[in-house]
Amino acid sequence: MKISLPDSDICLLQNHFDLSLADKFFDDLLDEIPWMQNKIRFYGRESLVPRLESWHGNKGLCYTYSGISMNAKPWTKTLLQIKKSIEPIALTTFNSVLINYYRNGKDRVAWHSDDEKELGKNPVIASVSLGAERKFKLRHKKFKENQLKHEVLLANGSLLVMSGTTQHHWLHEVPRTAKPIGPRINLTFRVIKN
Repeated sequence: MKISLPDSDICLLQNHFDLSLADKFFDDLLDEIPWMQNKIRFYGRESLVPRLESWHGNKGLCYTYSGISMNAKPWTKTLLQIKKSIEPIALTTFNSVLINYYRNGKDRVAWHSDDEKELGKNPVIASVSLGAERKFKLRHKKFKENQLKHEVLLANGSLLVMSGTTQHHWLHEVPRTAKPIGPRINLTFRVIKN
């Protein structure tokens, strides 16, 4: 399903993986990924990133965002299986993936664009959601906070592909929620061009 928003190219497949396979991927990744909680410096203060992370990809790749630099850990069998499934849909051969583990509703990612220079001019970002359903919000950069916004619920097994000029014009976030909510793993596949 195409999400029709100006200055964007976004496609959402809510049931890319069936629930039994999505649950298996979640359990396998939970066990095999070396999760860590990075520290981020914001307005001169250092604090913990409100989620766990891991960066995987082809040997020798490095990724930096918000002052955090990560060297790629090796691909796992599960990551390669997911990657192989999504590449024909995204029409892209990915060389890396950033994995976020949201332990509960307090874990989140703030407004941002995936527009780091090592991702190139019009990056293709393929986002796979496993586990608890979470709200994904989009906001156009040219408009005030309450204008031209959109939100979707990303279900267990869903695939969201953002490409074209999307990262130039749109911010996105996974907000905190006070509702009791289970854990979620999100994988954002990318192409690093360094």
